[in-house]
Amino acid sequence: MRIGELSRRTGVNAHQLRYYEAQGLLEADRGANGYREYDESAVLRVKQIRHLLGAGMSSEDIAYLLPCAVGEAPELPGCSELLAAMRSRLRRLDDQMDRLAQSRDALADYIDAAERMGNASYPPFDDADLEPVPA
Repeated sequence: MRIGELSRRTGVNAHQLRYYEAQGLLEADRGANGYREYDESAVLRVKQIRHLLGAGMSSEDIAYLLPCAVGEAPELPGCSELLAAMRSRLRRLDDQMDRLAQSRDALADYIDAAERMGNASYPPFDDADLEPVPA
């Protein structure tokens, strides 16, 4: 099947499929016309990739885990190397969550302090042509 059909069958756009291929997560043969051609197993592979991405795994993590994946969910064997890789990723996610929680608390404190000060006017900003900070 070509990339358009794989995209339709998996709900993943062609750009992402090409990215997965560039990351070594998905393989495609090339037809005589140069078009990517995928076999039926690519549908399952893309679903596995999506599930692992949804679990917060990086493409590097997935490249390591994917050869052992079984089924769509996918199931992964409990071997020590895979468990170590998944635990490492879980620790990184926990660290990110801790940093985000600290940032959230600090921002909430700034908001509370600004609200307590009231609606003050700050001369440097009154006439400035500043772009708003994106949320």
